[in-house]
Amino acid sequence: MIECRAMNAINTPPKIYTVSELNREAALALGEHFLMVWVEGEISNLSAPSSGHLYFSLKDAGAQVRCALFKNQQRELRCKPANGMQVLLRAEVSLYEPRGDYQLIVERMEAAGDGALRRAFDALRLKLSEEGLFDQARKKSLPPLPKAIGIITSPTGAALRDVLSVLKRRFPAIPVIVYPTTVQGANAKFEIAEAIKTANRRADCDVLIVARGGGSLEDLQAFNEEIVARAMAASAIPIVSGIGHETDVTIADFAADLRAATPTAAAEHATPDQQQWLHGFMQYEKRLEQCWQRKLIRTRQSLDWLDKRLAQQHPGQKLRRNAEQLETLKRRLTQSLLKKQQHQRHLLAVQSAKLARFNPAIRIQSQQQRQQYLTQRLQRVMQHKLAQSRLKLANTSQTLHAVSPLATLNRGYALVTMPDSGNIVRSIRQLAVGDRIRTRIADGQFVSEIVDL
Repeated sequence: MIECRAMNAINTPPKIYTVSELNREAALALGEHFLMVWVEGEISNLSAPSSGHLYFSLKDAGAQVRCALFKNQQRELRCKPANGMQVLLRAEVSLYEPRGDYQLIVERMEAAGDGALRRAFDALRLKLSEEGLFDQARKKSLPPLPKAIGIITSPTGAALRDVLSVLKRRFPAIPVIVYPTTVQGANAKFEIAEAIKTANRRADCDVLIVARGGGSLEDLQAFNEEIVARAMAASAIPIVSGIGHETDVTIADFAADLRAATPTAAAEHATPDQQQWLHGFMQYEKRLEQCWQRKLIRTRQSLDWLDKRLAQQHPGQKLRRNAEQLETLKRRLTQSLLKKQQHQRHLLAVQSAKLARFNPAIRIQSQQQRQQYLTQRLQRVMQHKLAQSRLKLANTSQTLHAVSPLATLNRGYALVTMPDSGNIVRSIRQLAVGDRIRTRIADGQFVSEIVDL
């Protein structure tokens, strides 16, 4: 059997990988073995091409590894990468198959000093979450109109001024109680937890705001302590957390009954809007007034109905009804007589109109008016015709004068005729020496004798 196995091993050909297959198998093996790792080291060879991705090496005293931080992951960065910076990376181990380069695909980057705090934060969060400390079922509702609002924060910080400003603007009538504490340092966690217990013990307010301005993870450490989280979870008074900026998240935010992005947002959540409440009161007042008006109208209607029923059963009511009936009959009789009279007057007017149409005086007057109209029309036509004839005569005279020989004489011409016969001399061949001729010019005529031709 041993020989058989040896022969099989000798006869089995070895598996031959292509380079692509080998790199692919190596990438799969790395991905399966290292799902996600935390690595600490120093940034070097940082490169930021136009694509927006970051490429660098992470090194320590003995080795280095290539890293890639893609553009869409850079929004979550809490520090700006730079050469020489000591950082803590959460990354996926990968192999770039085309070149066979072993590299880290970075998902999160923190300054190395925050690494321990971040790990402690994640561990405490997981622990308290598994205990059910953050369960939604444990969360308490905020009162719609608090009798008083408690604020746990630094008495000298900007967060307190911001919160008080918002509370004054939204609902200045609600009393405010400040429980002063430090919000940074070794004793801050104890003071914050004690302030929460004091507020519950005194029961002077029915909602609490735990507030602080923004800062680094180390600055916010007091709100990432277990003692503070347990005090908030054990509070009978609902708590609103307004710690840091919108991107800052603390353990206290998970333990609070309501997490607000900023201290001012916490104040907004903890107080009702005065204008909305006033508007609501005005609506209630209006509805109450409408209800009373409807009630009053119904009561009056009922009273009127009862009064009418009582009036109908009164002995004098029948006399009034009879009097009304008599008045109605009287009115109907009067109307009937008036209608009859109007009808007779109408018939009389119709007959009078018929008679008037056959009256000779009216016809004579109509014919006289027509004759007068025709006479006036004839006069106007004759005057118009006479004016046209005069105008035509004037035009004809002008035309005749224009073609008259006399008009030609006025321009310097002369008319020559034979004295005896009166024939007009049109050619010199009609004349001989010794002939007498009559010459007419514009202002007269004369007789002359021809002595030469």
